[in-house]
Amino acid sequence: MTSLSSDDPFPSCTRALILWKPFGLSRRLLQVECSESILLFTLVPRLRKAPTVFLLGQRQGFSTMPEIEASLRDSELFSPPPVVRGMTELDRTAFKKTVSIPVLKARKEVVNRLMRALRRVALQRPGIKRVIEDPKDEDSRLIMLDPYRMLSADSFDKAELSVLKELDVSPQLSQYNLELTYENFKSEEVLRAVLPEGQDVTSGFSRVGHIAHLNLRDHQLPFKHLIGQVMVDKNPGITSAVNKTSNIDNTYRNFQMEVLCGEENMLTKVRENNYTYEFDFSKVYWNPRLSTEHGRITELLNPGDVLFDVFAGVGPFAIPAARKNCTVFANDLNPESHKWLLHNCKLNKVDQKVKVFNMDGKDFLQGPVREELMLRLGLSAEAKPSVHIVMNLPAKAIEFLGVFRSLLDGQPCSPELLPTVHCYCFSKESDPAKDVRRRAEAELGVSLEASSSVHLVRNVAPNKEMLCVTFQIPAATLYGLREFLTAKCGVCYP
Repeated sequence: MTSLSSDDPFPSCTRALILWKPFGLSRRLLQVECSESILLFTLVPRLRKAPTVFLLGQRQGFSTMPEIEASLRDSELFSPPPVVRGMTELDRTAFKKTVSIPVLKARKEVVNRLMRALRRVALQRPGIKRVIEDPKDEDSRLIMLDPYRMLSADSFDKAELSVLKELDVSPQLSQYNLELTYENFKSEEVLRAVLPEGQDVTSGFSRVGHIAHLNLRDHQLPFKHLIGQVMVDKNPGITSAVNKTSNIDNTYRNFQMEVLCGEENMLTKVRENNYTYEFDFSKVYWNPRLSTEHGRITELLNPGDVLFDVFAGVGPFAIPAARKNCTVFANDLNPESHKWLLHNCKLNKVDQKVKVFNMDGKDFLQGPVREELMLRLGLSAEAKPSVHIVMNLPAKAIEFLGVFRSLLDGQPCSPELLPTVHCYCFSKESDPAKDVRRRAEAELGVSLEASSSVHLVRNVAPNKEMLCVTFQIPAATLYGLREFLTAKCGVCYP
């Protein structure tokens, strides 16, 4: 092996380079001597655990071997240590791990300007300071860089190099031994390391105020309390994690839940589309994934319109409509939903614009809705008060459409005044739009092919979609076929 002189550590015939493998507990530095014809590898002793800075020579035209470069990008770099696999009770101390991070040395007075230029390559980890003091130079700072992006000084782009030159900062990188703890890992990284390999990892949840709502699968249940604790730890403002233990009750639209971690208090407050809602999450239905849909329906309404909300819950359709100066009739069978609906109307200062009912959906349609329609549909077409009926009970709402058959008596109203229905439903069919339209037609007794639209709301589960079918109730349905034909043709049909 060619000896290196003290005057020129990198003679022209030979280039020396320190390569490093920045992951796992088997961290090693690899010293490479390369000439025109041969590569010789020698192992440098293992790093100490104490934070230490090591010099990384510039590549100067040296092309890293593909397998070494691939190893640098190994996802295990920011994975917790293997000893946590299978843990069911959270032990935060078991997550300690030391990794090698490239750092850039700079004078402390230029760090702020430099950080703005290095956003692309700066290290982004929870709880990690990207700028630290240089243990060997109190006038300098070390900037931690992303090891996936920064393999050497050649990894800086032109703009970054330009700023480095302007600030008189050398692009040469050093290596820093960084100790990671539980606080520095993301929730998905923690759970992926703990759960058995190859199994789904729950890192997402529905946030309902201070509550994280999870739907754990069977294979995740042995780890449920650990998962709940991780969700509370890793999400600021979350103080309770719950798991659904039963399907939604179609009567009151709530479900049984188990508190996995944190406080038992299920009274919560949420903000959606600039409105505030308070309720007991354990006793009512609330789905934050429907915020876009609530906004979509509100956008369809104009001031002065009338909205009948058949399954109103705690008010996410009714309250925005009332704030838009619509006349609102809101109903829910669940006594708890009814209570919180009244509360939220007052909270959002629309209690004078919303008439609230606590009835079965069918009784609401055949009672208050029918009475109001009889009054309003007798108006002249010039008044044009658009009427909308929202039916957000996806599991069963289609079954209520039959109530519209012969709901009204007397002379059919002008077609412009016929109510528009927004009916929500689930479908598992290969053509869900066709399926929900067909089922709605069966309940109404008429074809909706030319007079309806179907909107995909969201994917609920594999092969299960939530949709909204929108249509004007045909006069033939609303007034009954015999009355409709009599009015149209002037002939009395038996």
